[in-house]
Amino acid sequence: MNGHVLDDTKVHVKLKIAALWASTMFCYIYGDYFELYIPGKMQGMLQGRMEPLGPVTQEILLGTSVLMAVPSLMVFLSLVLPPLVNKWLNIGLGVFYTAIMLLIATQAGWIFYVLLAIIEATLTSLIVWFATRWPKQGQC
Repeated sequence: MNGHVLDDTKVHVKLKIAALWASTMFCYIYGDYFELYIPGKMQGMLQGRMEPLGPVTQEILLGTSVLMAVPSLMVFLSLVLPPLVNKWLNIGLGVFYTAIMLLIATQAGWIFYVLLAIIEATLTSLIVWFATRWPKQGQC
């Protein structure tokens, strides 16, 4: 019977959280890519519009770049930051991005975008959950 038990290595919370941020980013990327297929989207882009934000400006592009860069950076930061900073940064940013995704899920008109927003909100909620349950030293 023991010969049939599969090996299972304990995964550190830092790796779990980094993987969740990476998964979240994949959903962001696919959502933004699939959004390009929505009729009229490309025409709006060619006219310099970023819906629902309106006309494209440097400030709009900077803001959206920051919004998208933070989760990307959190993949790395979740692995290297000291535990206490790591825990609270992941809780704060996880709550923030969960709120954004829930807002998008309620506002999105296309069902694929609602689905991805719900998945993203679930992933960022899991980030918060794992960060709040960060093990004490010796429990890993």
